[in-house]
Amino acid sequence: MARNAERYDVTVRRDGRFWYVDIPALDGATQARNLSEIDEMAKDYIAEVTGTPADQLEVVVTIVLPADVQAHLAAASALRDQEAHARSRAAEESRAAARALRSRGLTVREVGAALGISHQRAQQLVSV
Repeated sequence: MARNAERYDVTVRRDGRFWYVDIPALDGATQARNLSEIDEMAKDYIAEVTGTPADQLEVVVTIVLPADVQAHLAAASALRDQEAHARSRAAEESRAAARALRSRGLTVREVGAALGISHQRAQQLVSV
């Protein structure tokens, strides 16, 4: 691609069996059979309309997903956030358990055995 490529933002969405490729800067559109064709089809359209060689064009593609898919992705993201928070809390509780046993006079090896972890991991938990 040329250094000073002309940049065009395109928005794509599924339309029946094809991908509808909207090119707002040119108030135009084209279509592609699959996602892998979008870049080429958009550049071909832009080159035809503007006269700029396709190899001097940069296309930035935004895929618009259906609302139900977006909802599923948002739910998955929220669940990942909850998982990260739960893992953090679980780590805090593991450290607290190890420290509580250590404060009762158990050796690090005994803490590890009691918690079902290696003595090296027990050492990490009581040291953090």
